[in-house]
Amino acid sequence: MISCRFDQTVPHPRDAVFAWHERPGAIRRLTPPFMADVGTEPTMGLRNGSRAELLLNGAPPPFNRWVAEHFDYRPPESFSDRAVRGPLPNWVHHHRFEDLGGSTRVRDDVSFDLPRAAIGPARSIGSPIVQGQLRRMFDYRHRQLLDDLAFAAAHPSEPLRIAMSGSTGLIGRELDAFLRSLGHEVVPIVRGSTPGAIGWDPGTGAIDEEALAGIDVVVHLAGKPIGKRFTESHKREVHESRVGPTRRLSEVLARLGGPRTLVAASGIGYYGADRQGWVREVDDPGDDFIASVCVDWEAATAPAREAGLRVVNVRTGIVQTPRGGALAQQLPLFRTGVGGPLGDGSAWQSWISIDDIVGIYAHAVLTDSLSGPVNGVAPVPVTSREFARTLGSVLRRPALVPVPAFGPKLLLGAEGADLLALANQRVSSAAAEASGYEFRQPTLEGALRHVLGARDAS
Repeated sequence: MISCRFDQTVPHPRDAVFAWHERPGAIRRLTPPFMADVGTEPTMGLRNGSRAELLLNGAPPPFNRWVAEHFDYRPPESFSDRAVRGPLPNWVHHHRFEDLGGSTRVRDDVSFDLPRAAIGPARSIGSPIVQGQLRRMFDYRHRQLLDDLAFAAAHPSEPLRIAMSGSTGLIGRELDAFLRSLGHEVVPIVRGSTPGAIGWDPGTGAIDEEALAGIDVVVHLAGKPIGKRFTESHKREVHESRVGPTRRLSEVLARLGGPRTLVAASGIGYYGADRQGWVREVDDPGDDFIASVCVDWEAATAPAREAGLRVVNVRTGIVQTPRGGALAQQLPLFRTGVGGPLGDGSAWQSWISIDDIVGIYAHAVLTDSLSGPVNGVAPVPVTSREFARTLGSVLRRPALVPVPAFGPKLLLGAEGADLLALANQRVSSAAAEASGYEFRQPTLEGALRHVLGARDAS
């Protein structure tokens, strides 16, 4: 039997820390994206007999399933879980919370056996490898807990009912978990009729208005993914999936007496694919296809704004997470040592970590003084060359093989490559910071180390 202990002290009362762990969404907030994804959230919270399922990265089904069952539930002092299915036999995890008089010591005691096949030399090698992986996991969990509790303390609010479209997308899944971990209720807006959700038809605008009238805030994220070859039909679908449904939803909200806030997605493509110098929310839009989509997309929220709703348009940058998007596409090349900058490496990339884009959306939901467009980008953009060098350093791999411009053009077409992969945009985060948002990961290296579980070189 192998045993490990991980301690963390957080500057928040024990009751608040334990309550955060009990809320829906907390398990996703604590699951490292470089290790696993959440298949099923706990069926009964942390109570005895409740089960949760994780899907481990790098293992094919059904060997990727880790099922844990809770026991020894003693709020606000402790709870425990044991693995009923998973790669490590006899896994037991005790979570303890010690009251330090205004702060809390969070103690994780883990014990497990290695698989039976790990005997002799394999056991002597396997033990430090597994313990090293656990250290990466708890480093991530500790950072998430500290940052999430700090955000909660800075954004006190009565529980809100928040309706969200696109809740299963790259940002939506994380935002859904974050808002629920803060104590809010998230009601998905979905096509058709689903129990516990608000049904709507984006094509006609038909929506369950009775259910929507009981909502405090609407977060609208839905839209067809843009990252594929730019044919005329794809471009039409991208435009139509964003502009028409947003306008129809805004018109419904304008008629209702329920939701008073609309937080709607947009993108930094608003500024055009090749802008010289810094751009801010007050600057004019670009004149290419994506810019025109963003302009029309934001204009489609006008009915809600004119009816007196507080409307925030989040212009999202290049989101960094291994669970999807640009980083997930680049990782295989960089991990094999054949990654490098796009084109000549001089184009500016306005990126943002998954936790900060989720944080900006939540900040927009909870900050009554914020309205209008706000850039969802980190404070320190980098060139394509700097991005490649930083990612290579974090992965401890060379990043010297430039990706010629014809590579993205083969996948996205010439227009798509110019507007997406080869775009040059240096976008300011000053408005988000002026509104009171504090970035968790303002630098690219810090963001990549966190989401990839890479400890500092030191």
